[in-house]
Amino acid sequence: MSKILANDGIAKTGIDLLEKAGFEVITTTVAQEQLANFINDNDISCLLVRSATEARKSLIDSCPNLKLIGRGGVGMDNIDVDYAKSKGVHIINTPAASSESVAELVFAHLFGGVRFLYDSNRNMPLDGDSKFKQLKKSYAGGTELRGKTLGLIGFGRIGQATAKMALGLGMKVLYNDKLVPKATLEVPFFDGQSIKFDLENSAMDDVLKTSDFISVHVPAQKTYVLGKKEFEMMKPGVGVINASRGGVLDEVALVDALESEKIAFAGLDVFESEPNPEIRILMHPQISLTPHIGAATKEAQQRIGTELAAQIIKLLK
Repeated sequence: MSKILANDGIAKTGIDLLEKAGFEVITTTVAQEQLANFINDNDISCLLVRSATEARKSLIDSCPNLKLIGRGGVGMDNIDVDYAKSKGVHIINTPAASSESVAELVFAHLFGGVRFLYDSNRNMPLDGDSKFKQLKKSYAGGTELRGKTLGLIGFGRIGQATAKMALGLGMKVLYNDKLVPKATLEVPFFDGQSIKFDLENSAMDDVLKTSDFISVHVPAQKTYVLGKKEFEMMKPGVGVINASRGGVLDEVALVDALESEKIAFAGLDVFESEPNPEIRILMHPQISLTPHIGAATKEAQQRIGTELAAQIIKLLK
């Protein structure tokens, strides 16, 4: 019986499918430094990870019996993919499973941002009973998302899922992605109706200069996608969201742009120094914060589990 170690967990939907197909699924969380020994001692042929566990060259070299490494999610930056493939190890991920969840989190940050929830949720518990009227006044200048322009940097599955939500809300959408010159998006509604929208790639400068809100949807990068130069090009009072990867947005330049009121608010689900975000970021009153939970919904994790199981069964059975 082939053994699978789901080191960062896997939804029950996935476990059930794998066990039915004759695999043994182990969901113990093994510390990174113990991982190679555990895999070898327990004759594990398949390792499943999310973002917490790394599968680097040293691990791949130490574990000759590994046949497959799977990533529950999209980004593969914690796996030495090319090296693993060169050693004959199958590499799988689940690029489609979490797009809607991430897109909804982007909008959680946007809705919270335009109505100052990130700040009022900090201050109401402290001063809500003694300074209610002052707080009401502080948070009275909200704006609507409807009718505004959302600029998307990167227009893969998650960027497109975010665009659909924006269109459903009555926003205008611009995007920059040289790999997607044009796209037709179908926005589905509850009773089988849907509306199609044709969008075309815009120059990065145009997206930066004309968007009321900007959300980044790119894989891990060697350099910043949004830094001082990009922030300077944006409209005054813009809102900026990053739920893609830490390190694609220059956090020092972001704080400067917030301090100068160039940027009204930011929403961050990922951080340059994750899992130890900078105190300046964590304490900043104009930043809405979540601890890298974009794909962490029950629905997405079930889809991820099902999708991983289907691919494993296909490849190893």
